[in-house]
Amino acid sequence: MTSSVASTDDHFLITFAPLSVEEVYHQADHPHNGAVVVMSGTVRDQTDGKAVLSLEYQAYEPMALKVFQSIAQDIRQRWPEVNRIAIHHRTGHLKISEISVLVAVGCPHRAEAFTACQYAIDTLKHNAPIWKKEHWADGSSSWVNIGACEQENA
Repeated sequence: MTSSVASTDDHFLITFAPLSVEEVYHQADHPHNGAVVVMSGTVRDQTDGKAVLSLEYQAYEPMALKVFQSIAQDIRQRWPEVNRIAIHHRTGHLKISEISVLVAVGCPHRAEAFTACQYAIDTLKHNAPIWKKEHWADGSSSWVNIGACEQENA
């Protein structure tokens, strides 16, 4: 299942399907851009030194998409020169090295594009109703809110 919302030229997506860096880049690109910054979050093989085999993501999709839209509105208030934003997040079972989240911000200037992209991912991690289950090599697993994970790993 795939859910998406688009307002203006922005694009927001939650999907079970693999994410595409090329697609998200294209969605943030615009002739006025001097920069498109793309942040790709991937599944890593360890958390705090503990071996991870895979992750499983769940999201409350309607609310998560509203959070993505709110992030874009905040970005436009703080950096009005930003012209396109794309935020995509996976759900379901992901293996090591698979992309779990993509954020792309298009802007005439690179400094604002970098700052807005970092704001987007940091705010998503803190506010979006998205949970992950870490499956560890020792056979155990645990669900956590992705925002709670960021607090622990900060």
